[in-house]
Amino acid sequence: MSTTMANISAAQVKDLREKTGAPMMDCKHALTEAKGDLEQAIVLLRKKGVSVAAKKAARVTSEGSVAHYIHAGGKIGVLVEVNCESDFVARTDDFKELIHDIAMHIAASDPKFVRKEDVTPEAFEREKDIYRAQAAATGKPAPVVEKIVAGKMEKFYEEVCLLDQPFIKDQTISIAQLIAAKVGKLGENIAVRRFARFKVGDVTATVAFVSTKPDEGGEASAPVAK
Repeated sequence: MSTTMANISAAQVKDLREKTGAPMMDCKHALTEAKGDLEQAIVLLRKKGVSVAAKKAARVTSEGSVAHYIHAGGKIGVLVEVNCESDFVARTDDFKELIHDIAMHIAASDPKFVRKEDVTPEAFEREKDIYRAQAAATGKPAPVVEKIVAGKMEKFYEEVCLLDQPFIKDQTISIAQLIAAKVGKLGENIAVRRFARFKVGDVTATVAFVSTKPDEGGEASAPVAK
């Protein structure tokens, strides 16, 4: 029997909404397309979110909010600015939940940059030289060494760039995918602008900015990661 929207139960829709936060009709369509398979429906909704986010990426994000998160009995503190297109969206529970989750993630994962484009040339070359020396020490041919280095650099981005890191509450998605899902649901472009992370006892703090706004071509503050 073919799967139609009429065959999808309210319980299935409720379960998918709880797992993804997507609107009811989007959940129904995804479950129908996935023939009732919950996991496949989740994948379809994530793909839709990424697609919508890509289409809206050039739209100006001049509104938004600053969130804070305090962890470990006051030992770690985070401030993060996340931008959107309208004050209306900035005041929604969905947007507030998103920036809280991002602040919490930063506290736990300690990223050094917002995006891979913000990695400083010094940090990039330092890591690349280390990986190249390690790979060369294995005695492998130069082309193989370069492939190893490229793979290591992608892993490096996952470790130090907020948007590339696996989300602390769901390791199957990145922070970029988490944001894309909210873009798909809220219908507005959303972008992390900057964050700061402080830890008691550390003489330096991690302070990171996007080097240029995703929706602007002009210059902004250079990224700083200490």
